[in-house]
Amino acid sequence: MADTDEVEIPEVDYVSGSGIPIRGNDIDTDQIIPARFMKVVTFDGLGEFAFFDLRFTEDDELKDHPMNEERFQDSSVMVVNNNFGCGSSREHAPQALMRWGIDAIVGESFAEIFAGNCLALGIPTVTADAETIEELQDWVDEHPDGELEIDIEAETVTYGGETIDVTVDDAQRKALVEGVWDTTALMKSNAGEVAKLAGDLPYVEDAAIPESE
Repeated sequence: MADTDEVEIPEVDYVSGSGIPIRGNDIDTDQIIPARFMKVVTFDGLGEFAFFDLRFTEDDELKDHPMNEERFQDSSVMVVNNNFGCGSSREHAPQALMRWGIDAIVGESFAEIFAGNCLALGIPTVTADAETIEELQDWVDEHPDGELEIDIEAETVTYGGETIDVTVDDAQRKALVEGVWDTTALMKSNAGEVAKLAGDLPYVEDAAIPESE
């Protein structure tokens, strides 16, 4: 049986950091990471291409975009609007944001598949109403070094001495708080049980049983 101690999935019940406001509804995954950058073999360098076409001209000159501003370069909490991450179901989108430095996203709403891909990386996607999000974006814009504290279990965001209620999907909250959000690591840590169960099934051939350490 595999040693379950070899694979540790951290609990994500609290995230803090300065914010970056990304305004606009229906920002799709092609805006987050243009398709031409999806040919990479690994996800490692995707961070530099996040929102590339909104950040650079065809001549690679800087456009007016929060991710180009020096004051937001150390930000780790993105504050977005409605239907963020819609469009094609590319896992490269949250990978690019994570590798740029984003640890959590607060918004009005998220495309379901995008939120699921974020969860697979341990990135919380928490929601609040439009007015609350607008106020939070304005505060972040005025306080680029200000800290946002996201309590996943309590479903709150604290900033500037104020605490607001947010919503975390029940399944997402459970997975993050209990440290079961990385399904690949979970399967790896339970490889022994998988092999044993497969061996007990009369219709599974020996050659098809996965090996475990």
